Amino acid sequence: MSSPLRPRLAAVLALALGVLLALTAMVMRPASAASTLDQLAKAKGKYFGSATDNPELSNSAYTAILGGGEFGATTPGNSMKWDTTEPSRGSFNFSGGDTIVSFAKSHNVIVRGHNLVWHSQLPSWVSSLPSTQVQAAMENHITTEVTHYKGQLYAWDVVNEPFNEDGTLRTDAFYNAMGSGYIADALRTAHAADPNAKLYLNDYNIEGTGAKSDGMYNLVKSLKQQGVPIDGVGFESHLAIQYGFPTNMQQNLQRFADLGVDVAVTELDVRMQLPADTTKVNTQAQYYTNVVNACLAVTRCVGITIWDYTDKYSWIPGTFSGEGSALPWDENLNKKPQIYGAISTALGGTGDGGTPTPTPTPTPTPGSCKVAYSANDWGTGFTANITITNGSSAINGWTLKFSYAGNQQLSQGWSGTWSQSGSTVTVTNASWNGGLAAGASTSVGANFTYSGSNTAPGSFTLNGTACS
Repeated sequence: MSSPLRPRLAAVLALALGVLLALTAMVMRPASAASTLDQLAKAKGKYFGSATDNPELSNSAYTAILGGGEFGATTPGNSMKWDTTEPSRGSFNFSGGDTIVSFAKSHNVIVRGHNLVWHSQLPSWVSSLPSTQVQAAMENHITTEVTHYKGQLYAWDVVNEPFNEDGTLRTDAFYNAMGSGYIADALRTAHAADPNAKLYLNDYNIEGTGAKSDGMYNLVKSLKQQGVPIDGVGFESHLAIQYGFPTNMQQNLQRFADLGVDVAVTELDVRMQLPADTTKVNTQAQYYTNVVNACLAVTRCVGITIWDYTDKYSWIPGTFSGEGSALPWDENLNKKPQIYGAISTALGGTGDGGTPTPTPTPTPTPGSCKVAYSANDWGTGFTANITITNGSSAINGWTLKFSYAGNQQLSQGWSGTWSQSGSTVTVTNASWNGGLAAGASTSVGANFTYSGSNTAPGSFTLNGTACS
């Protein structure tokens, strides 16, 4: 005898299955064409953030972008620094930082605290203290500020920019009074005030290998061996195209991660000598791509923060005469297609934050094109860096082809669509770098594996025309 509950039960099960399938489809659906930078980064287990400061928050057009989903993290530029929070001894003011934290909370954005101990923007009373009083003043400052924000911040830059360019520690008020031990003391003090906040050391010009990054590496290694609570290292990454890209950034990030700490790009911008032109912007886009790729390749690279998102509020023109145009949004708060596109593409997006841009149909390349090729080889693999210089007529869309003589195999590429068939490698332009004026250049790159010999390609063609 059949039960009257069975048809009803079957209907319920069918409905539940339909809901489950719908939810599964939502989870498995790839990022939409309208994915923001932070959504793209989160899909890869990272965050993408922007610094900000209190004067900017009065601009409603600015805050609409800052809190509109493009960014999942923010860093107060100045309102948590010592000269603002404790301008006179024992007198604290957290109003500026509180405003930014409140904004971040209301927009579901995490906050990196910046910073607790720094030789700059330090009120004169600290430097005037007798050396016997500096440690107590430092510990009180850290304890009071970290306790005030306990449970509200993702991370703190506990000690900021402690190194000279030669890898030695700066002789500031803290080092002069306490020696190198002030750094461990600062970290322990911050940890005691908020055991759940991630604690970072932060510095610039440590993105690539060299004396300064070696100094930071050796310090972090020593702190870990001593059991000092350190969770991460911040790589500021204030880059400039005229100085070249940092050497071996990915490998450098990885060696820090191998010490058992997180790494983060904390203050990214890429400046140029003005005025901007096509070649400079293409190089700038490549730098942004390189940084994103380096972070994506390192599991413990937790995220990237640009040092404000718009040229309107950039610190660079006021610091470096004649330089600027360093950020993905211009002074009118408009996205720069090439720069935003480079970041979006590197993160796996469409390149424009909106409707996918159709790849232009390649046109013949009259005149003489040129290709510069170099490889950073580590024995079982290498990074190929290629700069394409267009010929005598503008093109709208390009395809580069070349072949290897050995067993080189493509792993991943950037700033274009890469593929390999047998020994032949093909690269087509990304949405943002397809148009090249006469004589203009753009750069692409990729990682390969190999065994045996690694000979450079003997020839290149651009849209079917051989290049020198």
